[in-house]
Amino acid sequence: MQISPSTTANLNLKLLQTFLLVAEHSSFRAAAEKVFRSQSAVSAQIRHLEEQLGIPLFHRTTRRVHLTAEGLQLLECAKRALLEVESGLRLIRESADIRRGKVSLSCSPTIAETRLARVLAAFEKDYPGIEISVRELTSAALFESIRRREVDFGIGPIVDTTEFQFEPILEDPLYALVPKRFLNTAKDTISLATLTNMPLLVLSAATALRRMLEATLRERNLSFTTRYEFAQAQTLISMADAGLGAAILPRVALPTRASRNAFALRIVNPPLIRQVAVITLKGQSLSPASERLVQLLQELIPEPQERVRSLKRPKLEQA
Repeated sequence: MQISPSTTANLNLKLLQTFLLVAEHSSFRAAAEKVFRSQSAVSAQIRHLEEQLGIPLFHRTTRRVHLTAEGLQLLECAKRALLEVESGLRLIRESADIRRGKVSLSCSPTIAETRLARVLAAFEKDYPGIEISVRELTSAALFESIRRREVDFGIGPIVDTTEFQFEPILEDPLYALVPKRFLNTAKDTISLATLTNMPLLVLSAATALRRMLEATLRERNLSFTTRYEFAQAQTLISMADAGLGAAILPRVALPTRASRNAFALRIVNPPLIRQVAVITLKGQSLSPASERLVQLLQELIPEPQERVRSLKRPKLEQA
């Protein structure tokens, strides 16, 4: 089917969309019902399209409507053309959305205080028009903020639940910051059983890390004593440095410089590892700006050795 450039210049998308509806349903009446127009109006649009092209597109009988050979050719062309237009419009909308708008997120304190700043700085440099709102929350409040749609997504621990979807970005083993007055060792690991013989400094019960620790202790028939619990990892570090107890911390929260008063020992037997993820409600889709920020989180939050090697998750605590 040969169509002159002057003819195609006069075609419009509405005519092609009407043509596609009639072709799909083999009926002028069904196509008219889809667009809430009269059957005669739809028939007039198809006649106008046929007159522009100079060829019949449908065989019409009293019982049915079906495409001519040329109509079949146009059907394939029109489908491809409309898909290209829709794709182009989507890209234009996404390009506009990523230059303005808002992104809101909630974040686990240990990630917020150690890794989030470099991500936000990189994002603001590339997309200065996007307004970003961050809430630093312990896990219980973090999941509730996502559940209530108060934020677009969260950055926090993976837990065993079907309510949320998790995109893992970081494997974060637990360490003990042990005052040297409690232990003299050349090793870089410590067993969980050995730790329970010391006073422990732990994060509050509102954190997923605390609940993971307690669940593991129950499985091993172990218990611990603590005189202090805090919401912030930095407080635990200063308490351990003062010799008040062994602080249980994720690796991301460890001091960048070795303490003169305490050993940083990886917990083994069993090893304790939390997985940190981008968290959304099941079935939720993100805006282009949020998706770009998530990409940067995946790229910049983990160090090479911390990247998640498998999406398979161990048995975890309930949200």
